[in-house]
Amino acid sequence: MRIPVDQVEETAKHLHYVEDVEGLNARLRSGPCDFQVPAGLEVDLDYYRAGLDVYVDGDVHGEVRATCARCAEDFSFPLDAHVQAVLAPRSTAPGDSGELDEDDLGLAFYEGDEIDVTGLVHEHTILALPTRPICTDTCRGLCPRCGANLNAGACACAVASGASPFAALGAVRRET
Repeated sequence: MRIPVDQVEETAKHLHYVEDVEGLNARLRSGPCDFQVPAGLEVDLDYYRAGLDVYVDGDVHGEVRATCARCAEDFSFPLDAHVQAVLAPRSTAPGDSGELDEDDLGLAFYEGDEIDVTGLVHEHTILALPTRPICTDTCRGLCPRCGANLNAGACACAVASGASPFAALGAVRRET
């Protein structure tokens, strides 16, 4: 979604639209492919100008499909991301020193006569995703021997009674 810079005023304006997710899904596929957004994201933003800077504040809502990191099953969860940024003209950007100070962390830049908020929406959506998708807090994962999904029930693997995975280390310690 593009906002013409000359239409941004000192009084806040509201913007509601559905963000296309094709570009976002392409970015998500370039990583470990744990997430996919099946439908558009609902975006509610307020924006206004203060001097040359444009302030953007709002929320993104949608549904995300993910693959559980424990049991490898697909599941869905709601996404609620908060978007908040200050956009300054690229011409006011500091030199290419590579150093950021604390004031630069919430700052982004725009060029030209329009501000494209799609990048902000995608960035804040990705930041709102969990680092490891887990279907439920009680997910038991897969059996390390046969690969059966332990959420569906116990597997047929024999449970070693009292055998600790650290028993071999105890034997080494007794030898020394």
